[in-house]
This record gives sequence, structure tokens and C-alpha cells, in this order.
Amino acid sequence: MSDTTSPGDDNRRAVTDELLVKIADYVCAYQEPGNEAIETARYALFDALGCSILALQTEECRKRLGPVVPGATLTHGVPVPGTEYQLEPIQAAFNIGTQVRWLDYNDTWLAAEWGHPSDNLGAILACADYRNRHLCSDLPPLTMRDVTNAMIQAYEIQGVIALKNSFNRLGIDHVILVKIASTAVATLLLGGDRKMIINALANAWADGGTLRSYRHAPDTGWRKSWAAGDATSRAVRHALMAINGEMGYPNTLTTPQWGFEDVCFNQQPLLIEREFGNYIMENILFKVSYPVEFHAQTAVECAVQLHQNMASKINQIKQIELHTQNAAMRIINKTGPLHNHADRDHSLQYAVAIALIFGTLESHHYRDEIAADPRIDQLRNKMKVFEDKQFSADYLDADKRAIGNRVTIHFENGTTETACIEYPIGHRRRRSDAIPLLELKFHHNLAQHYRAVQKNSLTALMLDQAALDTMPVDKFMDLWRIDQTTELSD
Repeated sequence: MSDTTSPGDDNRRAVTDELLVKIADYVCAYQEPGNEAIETARYALFDALGCSILALQTEECRKRLGPVVPGATLTHGVPVPGTEYQLEPIQAAFNIGTQVRWLDYNDTWLAAEWGHPSDNLGAILACADYRNRHLCSDLPPLTMRDVTNAMIQAYEIQGVIALKNSFNRLGIDHVILVKIASTAVATLLLGGDRKMIINALANAWADGGTLRSYRHAPDTGWRKSWAAGDATSRAVRHALMAINGEMGYPNTLTTPQWGFEDVCFNQQPLLIEREFGNYIMENILFKVSYPVEFHAQTAVECAVQLHQNMASKINQIKQIELHTQNAAMRIINKTGPLHNHADRDHSLQYAVAIALIFGTLESHHYRDEIAADPRIDQLRNKMKVFEDKQFSADYLDADKRAIGNRVTIHFENGTTETACIEYPIGHRRRRSDAIPLLELKFHHNLAQHYRAVQKNSLTALMLDQAALDTMPVDKFMDLWRIDQTTELSD
């Protein structure tokens, strides 16, 4: 390929990369799925928005919201839920994506790569609202059914690519897949055609990958809580540029030496295990009870079970064995000092210690004043973590997708107590148990921010599939604005 060839000369290009075409064809020819995917998408929507509202109770999250330049809000911009901000769609996507992800409490997908598909909601809501408010003369307005369909698509793109492709092993953060999935659906929501979607995707892949350094010791920090917002905002930028005619790079994945696969993916091809459909949404994992990295969910459930007999015996514990999956060994097996909230909510040992001591785990347990409790580090220092090969195998089994953990406590007198759970409460196999708890979680999260009238109105809407489906997106977003009776608290 000659460097002197004109960018407009199509003769210099080979066939467009297959993955770009597969994604574009999927979103353009999308057919609505069955009731299970649609209903699960509604729960995913209200769970993510509930998490975003709860996040507003933290000062660190609020500090990162609003316009890039203070005071630069719009009269008819995209509303940021639970705030007074109205923003242009790129920054609105950053705000919404950051809120949803902040507390590490939104839904999860676990495979060769990990991630949180509801992170895509920042781009989806921002673009759908922007289209209704500003592009209605050119395009038909969108309803919330269009939003849940876009969620199913984004979940599928992110999750299917994650099945066989481990970006984290190469030091690349999983939010790259949020950017890719959000780029595809954002371009479609803004009225883009197949060619525009391919062009936008090519530019999104050409960004390369974001480093995972901010998720791991010694540099774990707040960026892990706004990285998804950054990815969704980048996706909206690519979508808007493609709509305005920005060119793409059809071989951005496969070009020798310069393409993504050679530069960022160890010269290996990206593998797609299954056709795009609605598999991911139907099998999504909800964080129902505990705001902690998902590989620790069943470990916390085990510790909560064991807590009942711990109150009078904490000081009699000799050793605690944690048996877990390979992924947890690599991500959340942490010894030594934990420096902040972001460090603690990604520590298997810290989460288990909290659950053993208090019988639960909530967001406030990551604060400095709780972390100063000497009992926590005393228990952490008695913990040993081991990989259970069967847990690791079942984790990758497509028919199981288990996330098993076993906690065994050895006491000074030689007795032991053990709890073992393979499937967390948010797993598809336990969906009927999870739904009532998800509704309680949503109600609790909104109650931290809204007064009763607004909270009850939003709750009633989110539980009414028919009413939600037909509501225009901009009207829906207006319902989440802060009102004169709302108070924020730390």
C-alpha cells in the first residue's frame, strides 16, 4: 500500500474487515427478540439508572459531572439524571456513563474478557434524547422501546466479542468494548446508515486500547470509575463525526504492522464465537445485593452466611481459606495496604472481611472511617487465596457461566465452618429470586435522592413495560431531572 495513494482511492483498499461488517449488519438488520430479552433489558435499564442515582450521594462522583467548562450548560440539552445539568450529547454520555459505573454496582458480563454492558447506557440515552430534541424534523422520534432494543444490541456486541478475546491479558482495559458497542448503536440512533456505522467503528478501533493500570495495584484509582463514561463519550464523538461524513479505515483491524490486531492484540485475530443475537442480555449478571467486583459476589454471599456464627468467635479464627476462579485470582486477590474506595471494592479479601464482620456489604463500607476498623486487616492477614480449577472451568463453560467461591474458616480449637456458592443471586439460573430484590434495590437507591412523589412515579413507570415502551425518550429523561424538593447528601 503506497503512502502517496489518495485517501479517496478505493483501489488501495482490500475487503472491509469482517468484524466491522458483522457488527454493522447486525445493528442495521436487527429484529426484535422474544419477551425474555425485552423484559431483562427493562430490568437492566432501571437497575443501571438506580445505580446512577445512588452514585450522586458520593462527592467524588459529583465532582466529575457537569460540563467540561463550568457553567456551559444548554437550554435544551440532554438532561443528566438526578442533576440540573443539560449538556451536549458527548459530555452527557460521559456524565451518564460515569454515574452508572461509579459504585461498581451495575450489571456484569464475565468471559475471556470482563465488563459491564450497562456502561453503554451513557451513549444510548444521550444520542436518543439528542435525536428527539434536535433531529425530529429529519428523523422519527425514538421511544424507550428503541432504547431497550439498542441496549440489547450493545450488550450483544460487547459480550460476544468478550467471549473469546481477552484484552486484559494484554494490559488493555475492557472499556474498549464499551466504546465499540456504543459507537455502533449510537451511530444507528443518530440516523446513520450501514456505511456510516462501519466508518465510525473503524475510527473507534483505530483509537487502540486504554491501559488497565488504574485498576491494579499500586495505581488503583478513581479513573476506573469514570473510564466507562470516557468510552461512551468517545463513541458518541465517533458517531457524530461519521454522520457528518467522516471517512473510515476498512482494514483498521487487519492491516499488517499498523492494524489493531498486530499493534494491540499480539498479532492474533479477533475471534467471534457465535452470531450476534440476544444471548448476552438474556444471560446478563445483575449485582443484586452487594456493590463489589463481580468475581467476589458469591464469596460475599458465603461470608454473609457464615457471619451468623462469627459474632462471638472473630478472635478465635486461625485461618481463612478462599477458593475462587482464575479471574478473581488475577483481578481482586490483593494483599497489603488498600488506599481508597476504588482499591477496596476490588479486593476479594476486604469484601469477605467486611461481610464476616458486619453480615452485609454496602457502599459506605469502603469509606476510610470503616476501613480503619482494625478487625478488617486482622482478618485479611489470616486469609489465603487459592484457585479452584473446577470453578475456573465452570466459569468459562457456556452452559454454566458459574462464578463460584468457597470460604472455609479454621478456628483455633481445630473446628471449621465452610460455605460454597457457585451461582450468585444475579445469575440467570437464579433470576426469579433476583427480580424482587432488584426492585427493592431500585426503590432504595431512588429514595436516597428523590422525594416520595418523584420516586414513586419513576418506580411505577419502570415496572410498567407497556407504559415505558411507548414513552418518547426525551419525555422519559425529563422525568429524571432534579426538582425543587430534591436534596443531595454525602
